[in-house]
Amino acid sequence: MTDTQPYGTPDQPRLAVHGEAHLEVDPEIAGLTITIATRGPDRRATLDDLTRRNTHVLDLIKSYGDTIEKLETGAFTLTPELTRHGRGERVRTYHGTVHINAELTDFTTLGELTTRLADLELTRVDGPRWSLRHDSPAHSEVRRRAVQQAVVRAREYADALGATLAALVELSDPGADTPTPGYGRPAGGGMAFRSMAPGAAEPAPALDLEPQRQSVHARVNARFIMTPPRL
Repeated sequence: MTDTQPYGTPDQPRLAVHGEAHLEVDPEIAGLTITIATRGPDRRATLDDLTRRNTHVLDLIKSYGDTIEKLETGAFTLTPELTRHGRGERVRTYHGTVHINAELTDFTTLGELTTRLADLELTRVDGPRWSLRHDSPAHSEVRRRAVQQAVVRAREYADALGATLAALVELSDPGADTPTPGYGRPAGGGMAFRSMAPGAAEPAPALDLEPQRQSVHARVNARFIMTPPRL
């Protein structure tokens, strides 16, 4: 039967509330983007140099073992730079780049790895990008607290009317029919480090990187039926 009383009846009043919760938690993952660059007048030599640098960076990252949760190669480019020569154009030099994405779970080695990568010639490091896993317990915990807060709020309204909650009619996320892109995602952050010259004779000291606390938010809409109020 179709519900023709969306706002309830005098005998079964409906109560609509929302509940929300907010948590500040430590991050679980740190992401780095490494950009390796090279250039030269010969296409094959430039490609060989880029391949060598790429292999060296991958081997360096893999040497950290299980602390690396994800390692993948992004975009690769090898672009000729043209210059005017008489009436025509000729290749002046070739520019090559490779983008590598890495995610770490052990933050004690993060500063050391970041420094070693940034100390490489013609290498740029962007990050860290702090985040939580999609299945992090923090997400379920904040949703649970939001539901509890909705129940507490509904009870307070009902109590103010001399009534009690009788049943839950509906519980939903805001915009459940039209989800908002990016809703509930933790905040990130990062810095960029670039090396334009060969590494120094002595290794650079490891960066002291403090994890950025992550903000996790949840909000729910809830509808209840309550007993008739004592007005």
